[in-house]
Amino acid sequence: MQRVFSGIQPSGIPTLGNYLGAIRNWVPMQDTHESIFCVVDLHAITVWQDPKELAAQTREMAAALIACGLDPHRCILFVQSHVHAHARLAWIFNCVARLGWLNRMTQFKDKAGKDRESASAGLYVYPNLMAADIHAYHAVKVPVGDDQKQHLELANDIAQKFNHDYGVEFFPTIEPMIQTVAARVMSLRDGSKKMSKSDASDQSRINLTDDADTIALKIRRAKTDPEPLPEHVSGFEGRPEARNLVGILAGIGNTTPDAVLREHGGKGFGAFKEVLAEALVAHLSPIQAEMNRLLEDKGALDAALRLGAQRAAAIAEPIVTEAERLVGFLPR
Repeated sequence: MQRVFSGIQPSGIPTLGNYLGAIRNWVPMQDTHESIFCVVDLHAITVWQDPKELAAQTREMAAALIACGLDPHRCILFVQSHVHAHARLAWIFNCVARLGWLNRMTQFKDKAGKDRESASAGLYVYPNLMAADIHAYHAVKVPVGDDQKQHLELANDIAQKFNHDYGVEFFPTIEPMIQTVAARVMSLRDGSKKMSKSDASDQSRINLTDDADTIALKIRRAKTDPEPLPEHVSGFEGRPEARNLVGILAGIGNTTPDAVLREHGGKGFGAFKEVLAEALVAHLSPIQAEMNRLLEDKGALDAALRLGAQRAAAIAEPIVTEAERLVGFLPR
């Protein structure tokens, strides 16, 4: 089976957007690919994190991944900083990547904002670490959203330059697995912005830890427009909030927006929001219960993550050691 790698940051409680846009799509890959999934805490500290909160959120994210269906026996699940090969290869890639390549990365511009001079160097070279995450395992498939395609292109550029500079065919070409079903869940407060766990407003997102009352309240308060739901998806033009709420119900029900509109088109948002809230509570409640169970036994959770790190290191260590040899580092 082809090897697939993906990671998710622990900087904040995972949201409905993380679940529908990424995590849920990873679950079936456990049966079709050699699957490696990582909680990327090294990436998280490219912006300052409270140490205690980072540790807690790393466990929460790992528990969420398991609760959503990732089985540590069917995939490799671990914490990024526990496998030192990531940082070792990232430094080599820092020396292979060109400044001009990094200057073109739009995500750095978006995250750094106008005050770029105050951004961390880690945030700037973040794509090099992402490339190392993947290439440390010789992974050839990476499930990503459209916003990460540029980083994968850079990862391939780095691999090609490494291979050229050292006269080898060592790092393979990565192919993106673009997630198309419910890939972009948008903010409940602004349908033009992606739902994010880093958004300042908690009302903009559904957290996987939100209880039933909180979910219902957030959905009732979700931004809409005065018109009823359209009869067909063509009626979403200029109505991003309507498109988002219908897309969420379609994602939760594993159906299509067309099917949702066949049942609810022409209705007002009041009744539709009640249906959506009930569907979300029913779907997320088992995940929340399993997360709570896992977090009550931190020792067992940490043991599972340590075992995952050992399995990950068994793959990455010889690959990165060979990359170091090719560069000219003396054997350890």
